[in-house]
Amino acid sequence: MAVSGDDILLRCAHAGKRYGTRRVLEDITLEVREGEVHALVGLNGAGKTTLMRLLLGMVRADTGAVRVAGCDPSVMEARHWAGVGHLVEVPLAYPELTVTQNLSIAGRLAGLSRPAAARAATRWAEEFALTGWARSRARTLSLGNRQRVGFAAAWIADPRILILDEPTNALDPAGIMIVRTLLQRSREAGAAALGSSHHLDEVARVADRITVMNGGRLIGTLDPTGIDLERQFFDLIYADSQARP
Repeated sequence: MAVSGDDILLRCAHAGKRYGTRRVLEDITLEVREGEVHALVGLNGAGKTTLMRLLLGMVRADTGAVRVAGCDPSVMEARHWAGVGHLVEVPLAYPELTVTQNLSIAGRLAGLSRPAAARAATRWAEEFALTGWARSRARTLSLGNRQRVGFAAAWIADPRILILDEPTNALDPAGIMIVRTLLQRSREAGAAALGSSHHLDEVARVADRITVMNGGRLIGTLDPTGIDLERQFFDLIYADSQARP
C-alpha cells in the first residue's frame, strides 16, 4: 500500500522511559506519515501501550524526543489535541451518561461547537452501529459496545492522527469490519494511524508497515504482504530474546 504523503505526523527519536530502575522503553525511533497505517506488534509487556502513552503526553520521555504533528506532546496546547483521536487501554465513557451524551461531550472536548458535536454524535453512533443504544447508559452496554463508543469518540472530529491500542479487543466480526473500513477511509483522507495488536492476520489487512516490539525496543519489521507472518514474528522475538544478556 502506498503512502499518500511525505509529512511525518508522529515521530519518536531515540526515546526512552524508565520507571525507577526498570527500563520500559529504550532508544525508540519511529515515524508515522500522512496517509499511513503503522502497526506495532509484540507480546504482552513489550512496551506498546507505554509508547502510545508517551505519544499522547500521558507520560514524558526520559531521553530522546517525541513529536505529534511537530509539537512536544508533554506541552502541546489543547487546540492541537483536537486533531488527535485515541483509544488507549480502556474506552473512556461516563457510566451514567447515554451513548449520545458521551459522544457529544467527546465532540465538545475536541473543539466542536454544541450543534456540531450533537451532529457528530449522531453520525458516529450510526457509523459504529450504535443507534439502537443511543439512549442507553454507558454502564449498561456490553464490553464490545463500550469499545465501539470509545472508537466513535476517537473519530468524533475526523482527526488527522489516530492512536489506537489493541483496537479490535472485545469487538465482534461486524465491529472489526467497521474499524477496518474506517481506518482505510481515514488513510485515504490523509490521516496517520498508529495501532497496536496481537492479531497479525488482522494487522496485515490494514497496515502499510508492521514494526515488532520486544522488551521495550523495536527489533524489526514485517511485510504486511508476506507469508506466514506469525512464524516470522516469533523468529524475531526468539532471536532478540537469545541476544539479550
